[in-house]
Amino acid sequence: MTNFIGEYDCKLDDKGRLMLPAGLKKQCSSSSEGKFVVNRGLENCLVLYQKQDWDTVSSKIAQLNQFVLKNRKFIRRFNNGASTLELDGVGRLLIPKKLLEYAGISKEMILFGYADKIEIWSKEAYEKMLNEEEDFASLAEEVMGKTGGEG
Repeated sequence: MTNFIGEYDCKLDDKGRLMLPAGLKKQCSSSSEGKFVVNRGLENCLVLYQKQDWDTVSSKIAQLNQFVLKNRKFIRRFNNGASTLELDGVGRLLIPKKLLEYAGISKEMILFGYADKIEIWSKEAYEKMLNEEEDFASLAEEVMGKTGGEG
């Protein structure tokens, strides 16, 4: 599994393509062969996975009991808009317009890598999300205090 790290300011070109930053490309698995899947995130952002990481997440979701209504609703929402992408010869990704509209991305964006995913935010929404966060120290205590982990 990939473990992305970093925050990158990016812009769409005139044709709506995203140049994947060199810092993220270096972190991609050589076995990914430039293949990705993008879909809607849980907040108003997009989530980009390398294809093999998407396959791992998808296999976990496929294990949900599809006879349970909440599970079916989650599966539909999670997969809604999921699209396969491939880096072109110069390292760009063409993100579907419908997904860009969902995330409110018109030009400037932030790519935020963590764990096996890269979140793609409109720059404005990303900054707003960071500014709306509750006190980080309190959040850390609530989330990490339960594990006994220290930062």
